[in-house]
Amino acid sequence: MNLTISGHHLEVTPAIRDYVSEKLDRVKRHFDHVITISVIMQVEKLVHKVEANLHVKGHDFHAHSEDANMYAAIDLLADKLDRQIVKHKEKTSDVHQGSGGLKHQSTESAA
Repeated sequence: MNLTISGHHLEVTPAIRDYVSEKLDRVKRHFDHVITISVIMQVEKLVHKVEANLHVKGHDFHAHSEDANMYAAIDLLADKLDRQIVKHKEKTSDVHQGSGGLKHQSTESAA
């Protein structure tokens, strides 16, 4: 997983970088086929904004959060991405499970 973190009007400190990578590890725990994540953090007056683009094979996810505190904005962003990834994982697993296996075949015999 490639993680790119950049800041607009903000210096990305090692503490913020570690916090973002720690929070986004939860996304990787739920879905391990993540290719890239790019995070953009910016400060406008008293509002801290965080955006993330997440790329998996065949699909892209985008999340955006705002808060008065940068760490709270990162928490909100991680929650949003986590929900999107879990929903995507459930959809893909439902498609694969619903198409085959002995469980889903009819048990009626032709007479």
